[in-house]
Amino acid sequence: MATEATVTVPSDQFPLGTVFAQFPDVTVELERLIPSQDVVIPYFWVRGTEIEDVEAAFSEHPGVNRIQLVDSVEDEYLLRVEWSLEYDDLLSVLTETGIPLINATGTNRQWTFDIRGDTRSDIAAFHARCRKLGIPITLTALHELTPVEADAAAALTDKQEEALALAYERGYFESPREVTMGEIGDELGISQQAVASRLRHGIKHTLEQTLSEPERPNQ
Repeated sequence: MATEATVTVPSDQFPLGTVFAQFPDVTVELERLIPSQDVVIPYFWVRGTEIEDVEAAFSEHPGVNRIQLVDSVEDEYLLRVEWSLEYDDLLSVLTETGIPLINATGTNRQWTFDIRGDTRSDIAAFHARCRKLGIPITLTALHELTPVEADAAAALTDKQEEALALAYERGYFESPREVTMGEIGDELGISQQAVASRLRHGIKHTLEQTLSEPERPNQ
């Protein structure tokens, strides 16, 4: 049966982790893509702070040949990376084993990868290969694939739900807006950038759940 797993590695044990040396508060998120021998997850986002030269924020690393800025919106940067295929890391093992990546996020504490295998044996083989290559991964969750929850709230973290609820109550979604992100951040005790991130991801998850529901008959 299809099995999903969550594994983590220390922040400095993945090529893009070099950004945290200069910008410890940013979050890096890889664009989801099924690995292949031709293309290995070429795009990723950097979020959480304004960086004058985002490409230069990534120090040289043997796992990366080139990083190029594609686009930016406020404190969000979309970049394209050309990986070194000779470097053994978690992504190279994903490609080698054909394990799809569901989600990958990095902070200055650790990288978290959500992956999926057709069977538990696939996940076990992936884990064993990482260990053989000396990649210090930790398996934090393992469960069989379950149906998608119909309730959109199931996809939200507590922090995302809190931010969305407060923004709605204070009139952030009214036109004109009755409150700013800065004011919401002050009430929650977080930065404006953190508010923007929680709202964006919360809205994204809600839309994904809503739009993926089966079509309902006309009433």
